[in-house]
Amino acid sequence: MLLTSVTCKGQITIPKTIRQQLGIRKGCKIQPTVVGDHIKLHLGEVIHELPSTGFAMLKSKRIAVPADFDPASLLNLLTTKSLPNVLSVLV
Repeated sequence: MLLTSVTCKGQITIPKTIRQQLGIRKGCKIQPTVVGDHIKLHLGEVIHELPSTGFAMLKSKRIAVPADFDPASLLNLLTTKSLPNVLSVLV
């Protein structure tokens, strides 16, 4: 028998072996009901789909750089033009 403790917020941790066995992941819905002197947990919505890759899961606050951006061309602009002209090309 596995024991778990209750936090000050009334939360319990479902042991990892049980979570894995039932497919419980972050975001799953569980409905508790009182049955006599114990609590029964009914698993509601199970999230089955896991992303196959991490592509597009992270978002950056930076402005995206075009795929065809060439840093060497920026150096050419700096050596041949004035700073306001270079900034107008970048924007």
